Amino acid sequence: MADLSHARCYNHGRREAVARCMECGRFFCRECVTEHDGRLVCASCLARVTGAKPVKRRRLAVISRAAQLALGALVLWLFFYALGFGLLAIPSKYHAGDVWKPGFWDEGP
Repeated sequence: MADLSHARCYNHGRREAVARCMECGRFFCRECVTEHDGRLVCASCLARVTGAKPVKRRRLAVISRAAQLALGALVLWLFFYALGFGLLAIPSKYHAGDVWKPGFWDEGP
């Protein structure tokens, strides 16, 4: 246990080690080890022991990202279209600066 008191994590050199992997014998911090079958093992040894394969990304991830981008662009276009439509609905008399003159709101378009 004396060697553990001065050991550093194998993955994070600045962190103090709190455990030793029972499979590979390396020292690790508390974030790098996990309990499996009553023993503390590191992530790489856990993958090897359990036979877990790394998770591959979906093949449609690129298509999904492109669809999200297209949908975002469509939403932005609709927003600015509605904003422009609303600005066009403002009467031309408003732009002439007559709004602040008395009787502006009494007149028709």
